[in-house]
Amino acid sequence: MHGVIHHMKATLIHRSRRQYRQGIIEAVVWQVPQPVPPSEHPYKYRLVYIVGGERVVGYDNERGKGDHKHLLGAELPYHFEGPDQLMLDFLTDIDGVSDE
Repeated sequence: MHGVIHHMKATLIHRSRRQYRQGIIEAVVWQVPQPVPPSEHPYKYRLVYIVGGERVVGYDNERGKGDHKHLLGAELPYHFEGPDQLMLDFLTDIDGVSDE
């Protein structure tokens, strides 16, 4: 943890790690008392789909960058609407990436 969350009370609302097709999905979502700037919602999250050690799809909102996603090496802005939608969008992107 980077010293940002430890003094605030963050609540873990989702954590999973599972095999999916050719790779591994890791997902962690926290609810935080204050938004992580520049995000304006009370969540901090990191979702990744890793195949052969490479991040194929990733969603996160680290401090200073805000909500964004990584898709096959490209970084794109992401419009966050809530944890459930986040999971759906993430899985949709994974399904849109073919397993070569």
